[in-house]
Amino acid sequence: MILPPATLGMLGGGQLGRYFVMAAHRLGYKVVVLDPDPASIAGAAADHHIVASYNDQAALHDLASRCEAISCEFENVPATALALLEQYQPVRPGASAVRICQDRREEKAFLCRADIPVALYLALLPEEPIPAQASELFPAILKTAREGYDGKGQWQVSGLDELATVLAASGVPCVLEKRLALEGEFALTLARSPSGAISALPLVQNWHSGGILDQTRSPANVPTLESEAKAIAERLIAALDYVGVLTVEFFLVEGRLLVNELAPRPHNSGHPSIDNAACSQFELQVRALCDLPLPDQIAVRPALLINLLGDLWQHGTPDWATLLALPGLHLHLYGKGEPRPGRKMGHITVTGDDWSTVEETCSKARQLLGLAPPR
Repeated sequence: MILPPATLGMLGGGQLGRYFVMAAHRLGYKVVVLDPDPASIAGAAADHHIVASYNDQAALHDLASRCEAISCEFENVPATALALLEQYQPVRPGASAVRICQDRREEKAFLCRADIPVALYLALLPEEPIPAQASELFPAILKTAREGYDGKGQWQVSGLDELATVLAASGVPCVLEKRLALEGEFALTLARSPSGAISALPLVQNWHSGGILDQTRSPANVPTLESEAKAIAERLIAALDYVGVLTVEFFLVEGRLLVNELAPRPHNSGHPSIDNAACSQFELQVRALCDLPLPDQIAVRPALLINLLGDLWQHGTPDWATLLALPGLHLHLYGKGEPRPGRKMGHITVTGDDWSTVEETCSKARQLLGLAPPR
């Protein structure tokens, strides 16, 4: 067990890292962030910011010398960097689990080996012929095997000729997935400590727009799906021998949950827990990293989250004062610089004691922001 005032390490400097820093500080820890961006928002909140590449061995040794345990805020930290750090300090999650989540081909293969239901897929290389069975997946979505997020690196394709053109243009390994008739999208965030304790936030329901998370309902309040999701997630966390916070994204298809993706970290859809839960996903991350006790159950209040993308700033800064006058509304701005279209600049969470009040306030907030209802 690693107790405060120990120093913890964080690889990655975005909003997820920033919230980790805030949760760690509240529990009495110090935090060192390693991120190549001098303007890193997590680095600005941390006790020390090492400005260096994730592959910089001197910087990695510096981080290890300053910390007693290390985590990461996104899955694209090089697994080699995590493996190096593991030689000196506990790294949670470990390099082997993160390596699987970094590549859709590895992730899909792992899920199939673990007998976890997924959409039909094929792994493709741009320099190799497209196998004939690809025609069985149309209409389909082609996704880059690595580093795609928020709809980036994804293309909808409807035939072999179109697929060949898009795959060649991508120039990188990809995964072709059958496009499904979705009945809903859900996510479950859970944590496992080195001692083997497991704690989960309630299942949430998500709505996306343009591949980017638009709105989240917490909790989803679908008991049968919640039980199914927890059973799948706990099987995954055991198969990965995972320590830390893991988010499992699900598709609901014909009444059955299929796993879409794994995120070896807290997740945007877990942000309501900052305001509506007795223990947030970021406190869970700190607790799991340090082997502190995990809560048996996490009580939550009704909440709806709305993501704030840079598009909202195209006609000037949104009217925060009017929004903050709405009851139960919590505004989170991440402190990023330029508000580019599609860039997550912050989020709003509306909480309350009953769903009718929360939904009414959320609807008003969307109207004030000029956002259409989620689809």
